[in-house]
Amino acid sequence: MFEAERIKLIPTSIFSTMSRLAVEYNAVNLGQGFPDFSGPTWLMDEAYKAMKEGKNQYAPSNGIRSLRLVLSGIAKKYYDLKWNCDNEITITAGATEALYSTITALINPGDEVILFEPFYDSYQSDVILAGGIPKYVTLKKPDFCYDHNELEQAITDKTKMIIFNNPHNPTGRVFSKNEIEFIAELAIKNNLLVISDEVYEFLLFDNSIHIPIATLPDMQERTITISSSGKTFGMTGWKIGFAYATPKLTQAIQKVHQWTTFAVNTPGQHAMVYAFSRLDDYLPEFKNLYQRKRDLIYELILKTKFKPHLSQGSYFMMVDIPEFLNINDVELATKLVKEFGVATIPPSVFYSKSKEGESMLRLCFAKNEETLKEGAKKLQLI
Repeated sequence: MFEAERIKLIPTSIFSTMSRLAVEYNAVNLGQGFPDFSGPTWLMDEAYKAMKEGKNQYAPSNGIRSLRLVLSGIAKKYYDLKWNCDNEITITAGATEALYSTITALINPGDEVILFEPFYDSYQSDVILAGGIPKYVTLKKPDFCYDHNELEQAITDKTKMIIFNNPHNPTGRVFSKNEIEFIAELAIKNNLLVISDEVYEFLLFDNSIHIPIATLPDMQERTITISSSGKTFGMTGWKIGFAYATPKLTQAIQKVHQWTTFAVNTPGQHAMVYAFSRLDDYLPEFKNLYQRKRDLIYELILKTKFKPHLSQGSYFMMVDIPEFLNINDVELATKLVKEFGVATIPPSVFYSKSKEGESMLRLCFAKNEETLKEGAKKLQLI
């Protein structure tokens, strides 16, 4: 009775729903996207050290300068991108808050925003909450490529922004340079903003290469790049994300950020300064760990009646539902958790235009080896 009309359009997160069912039915959880193990012990030690040193009060709203400085250095070293740590970087409560603050700051009621489906569900909700109108371009099976004509035709005189996620959740796709260049070409031609969600930027397999769209000519000025320390260092519960943008865009984002979370947990920020200073030494071990997990879940799923799509990046894998089951993804995901004791994510909730999601499930392989084996064993019962 009292809720705002726009809230009625926002569904309950499928992650919350499936995780609740996983707990209720004591199921193996291959659904929600977070590791079931902790990140590095040395990183936890560093956070505890920061607490003991008294770094427990509010941080500056835009984040502690030492973290913004080290992130600026990472962007320059890895991508040759120059971001000023004083007025072009904002530390946020995870990438999710960076997305919310950015979309709220930049989208007016009636503005159209292009989403690639399947989309991370907060994109759609944030656009609706800002009064924007989501428009959809489908990443089609089996390769999860977009159609150039479909993207170009989705742009109208009301389009203001494209939201681009690379490496892609939930498909695990890493986009080619040609695909990224075409998005950039359209953004420049039509004077569009681009939000580039790159939270899995360091989680790549099989020699895949991540190309930030902001590195392309004339794109840094119109791109808001968003990433997350939680994905890179396995500490999703710390909720430390960041947004890179030009000073004018950053100023707008920070106006929303200051009244959303104001600041992010202080000891965690100090610990992440140390973590990013060790990035070169840490990444090989990190990538090898997840490469083994990706390879393991792929081989295990091949022994089931499901058909896996090999993930190129992120810690997700899409699998095709066997046709003989004659059941859609939501019905099967519910059946699996209640009757077989394994939780997955039905990806049709990440689609608005296409029905392709009804033929798949999404698995998260950021899990212990025992969890992956047990989950796959239950899927073999189908």
